[in-house]
Order: sequence, then C-alpha cells, then structure tokens
Amino acid sequence: MTPAAEDRLLGDYRLRQEIERNALRVTWLAEQVSVGRLVLVDELLAQDGRDNFLADVRAKAAIDHPLIGSVYEAVAEPDCCFYAHELLAGPNLTERANAGETFLPARLAHILRRTAEAQIQHETLDHATSPMGLDAVHIDEHGVIRLTNLAVAGHRADEQSTRDVVHFGKALPQLIAPQQAGTTRMLTLLSWMRGEGLDAPLTWSQVRDFCLQIEHQLADPLSIVKPTGQVSLVTKKPVTTTVVVTLLVLAGIIFLAMRLRPPEPAPPKRVSLPEAVTIPAGNYPTPDGERQEFAAFQISAHEVTIGQYAEFLDRLATLAANGHETIFDAPNQPKDKTSHAPDDWAELFATAKANGIWHDLPVTLDSPVTGVDWWDAIAYVEWKKGRLPTQEEWHAALSYQVENPAGLAPGTWAPVTDATPDQTPAGMRGMAGSVSEWTGGQSPNPANPLGGKLHVIIGGSYLKPSSNALSREWIAEASLRRPDLGFRVIVEEE
Repeated sequence: MTPAAEDRLLGDYRLRQEIERNALRVTWLAEQVSVGRLVLVDELLAQDGRDNFLADVRAKAAIDHPLIGSVYEAVAEPDCCFYAHELLAGPNLTERANAGETFLPARLAHILRRTAEAQIQHETLDHATSPMGLDAVHIDEHGVIRLTNLAVAGHRADEQSTRDVVHFGKALPQLIAPQQAGTTRMLTLLSWMRGEGLDAPLTWSQVRDFCLQIEHQLADPLSIVKPTGQVSLVTKKPVTTTVVVTLLVLAGIIFLAMRLRPPEPAPPKRVSLPEAVTIPAGNYPTPDGERQEFAAFQISAHEVTIGQYAEFLDRLATLAANGHETIFDAPNQPKDKTSHAPDDWAELFATAKANGIWHDLPVTLDSPVTGVDWWDAIAYVEWKKGRLPTQEEWHAALSYQVENPAGLAPGTWAPVTDATPDQTPAGMRGMAGSVSEWTGGQSPNPANPLGGKLHVIIGGSYLKPSSNALSREWIAEASLRRPDLGFRVIVEEE
C-alpha cells in the first residue's frame, strides 16, 4: 500500500493509503471525517469511463443483503468522480490461505453456505456480478462473514453462477483441515462443484443444501439425514451392540436426571416499557450534514415490540369479524397484500411468550418485532394514531443530548430493558444496534443522485456488525421484509 500524498481530502474523505490502481481507477483506504470511520474510496481516473463507472456504482448501491458490503455515497462532479464503500473487517480467504490457515470441515461448510446464500440473492434479483474469488470473502475476529460487493451494471448471464461455483470448487480444498471428521465429505462436495462425476457442476442452491447437511451431520454424528437430489453425502454404518448399550445407558441417566432435577425457575419478570421521549423544538443536524428547525415532537423510546404488535393483530382480528380489517391500511397499499402478520408469526409469537429461541436468537415479548414491511408499519402507526418518523426526525431524536451520534456504542440483538446498551441520555434505545428501522417519507439515494425517491431504512443492525446509528439504506420495494428490520412511532399529540 502506498501512503496518499499529504493525506489528500476528497469530499468528506481523507485519503490515507493507496490500496490498488489500474488505468481506470484507484482504490484508497480513507477516513470519513464527519463520522470518524475508515472506509474504502474508489476514485475514477479515466473520465471517459464515467458513465460505466456510475452505472456500476448504482448496481452496487441497489444491493441489500446483510452479508454484502454497503455503498455509502457516490459523488459525480466535473472535476472528480468517486464512491465510498464499506471496509470489510478481517482477512479474506485468499490471505488466510496464503498464511497456511485451514478450517475444520463444519466451519468451512458454514462459510460456503453463507457465501451461497448471498449468491442466491444475486441470482434471484438478476444482479450481474464480476467474478468472485476467495478474496471476496472476509471473516473477522468474531467469525462474522462478509462479502465484497461485486455487483456491476447489466443483467446476470446464465453462466455467471457456474463460473463462481466451479472456481470455489477448485480454490477451497487448500483451506480444509486434513484428516478431520467431515474432511472427505467436504472434498466430495467441492469435486461436485467442479462438476466431477456429474452431468454439470452444482448450483448455488444445491451447494447451500449440501453445506446444511454437512453442518447437521457434524453437529450431531448420530443423526442420519436423508439427502436431497440424486447425490448423497451420507454414509450409513451398522449400529453395533456397544452403541445400542451406550444409548440405553444414556437414556437411563437422562430419565433419572429429569426425575430428580428441581422445578424450572419462573420466567424473568418483564419490565415496564419506557414512555415516549419528548424532543424539544430546536435546530438539529440532519443525516445529510445540514441543519433543520423542528417543532417539538414525541417519539417512542424503542422499536415496536412483539408484544405490542400482537395487540395490533388482535385488534385486526376483531375488526375482521365485521369486514373492517383494512381500516388502517394505506390508501395505496397493494391489493394483493391481505395480511399484516409478520413472517412465521404464529411460531414466533409462541416462542416469544415462552422466552424461547427463534432462529438461534433469544426472543421475548419485549424483543423488537421484525419481518414486517413498510405497509405493515404504516398500518400499525395509523392504529396508534401516530406516524413513522422521517429520517430527519429520527436523526434529531438521536442527536438530542448526544454530542457524537457516530460514537454511540452499537447494541446487539436484545429485548427492551433498562440495560439496553445503545441508549442516549434522553432515553432513546436501540438506535445503533438491535434492528434497523423503516422511516416515513422518501428521498433519493446519494449514491444515485439522479435516481428517484426511495424508502429509507435507518440505524444499526445486529446482522451488520459495521453498521451504527448513522447507517442508512435506500430501498425501492416497500414490501421488503427482513429479520433485522423493524420500526418505531412518532406519537401525535392528543
């Protein structure tokens, strides 16, 4: 890497080191001065390639997946053209391979499965991508997996997925720890990705399914998982008398333990949810670095919870008996949207009431409701006689009594409690972590200033470790639902 000459400023970005250069562009390690974070900046060198450069940036900015790096901003002025994007944490797989690092088969299966899930998203939404190598997959010190944003302008060609599947099938064997449980299974899967012994290489969907099977087998060696498709990674072995006797002994021990153990403790007592926070009238910063005058307003201190949303659905069920279940719907809500129940609601609600585990996460009735789209949020706030905050109001609430909103420590997935980590002095909770949030109103994406107005999602997400309270996303589709997306309410005065 080459240090930048005198730490040159490019807009809001202080260029620190040159990472890569070719005839068309140069990539810099830079500091975003206004928020004090490290980012990558791609600067266009050949101005005759500006249209193609900006088309690729728009394609990258349209990507919305928690595993894939984000675009922060694009600038196209007469004397400069560049875009800033996320600096992914941790070494990539190429760097780990060069260092001689290997992974246990179960771990590598998990890494490959997550990579496949991101590629399936590209396939589903017809995203064209540049070739993907091991250097596109980063793993940080906590084991979090993130992928470089490789989207480019244009439609996805049929052979793109095969190209990347085959490449990974050839490149990954060096990363498998030898002579471990599952090593042979992983090597077999990678050979199928290369198309060996099959009519054609595997698809990304098949790669994902086989990785899940391997993870399951290695986590539970006694289980026998039925394969999907014509190929199988399962090897059946005869059950010996010793195994049978061992299982019977274990069953007896478990039975006695169940009989002798003390009764289950009562679930923890729920705390009272905090009241809405009043943001006094005043001049507050906006997310775009300007300032704006606001009248006083009240905003909920936390995201809408599962318990609160359940009350809304109960109300809709009562109204449905008289044919009035659409009374809170937005006038322009799509006619084919007939329910405001979140994804897998019955199971989620039952798990939350039992303080159980939902998709590997602990959930209670005080956990944020997720799996809701913009139309669901609009109907809920209408029922509450409120509205969604605009991104400017949300940011004003964040900034109230907070000198450095970017420094608010990100919180993880958690219910609303007095111990919520990302809490402002005024009592605003969950703005730098837990889940990102829908806002009201629409605005253009700065990465595509000539584009139309889009819905804005704001705030940190537990699925995006690099996000914080200043993070924003621009979404065209109001029907988007995600496991890290909720909302809060502006409370209207009576």
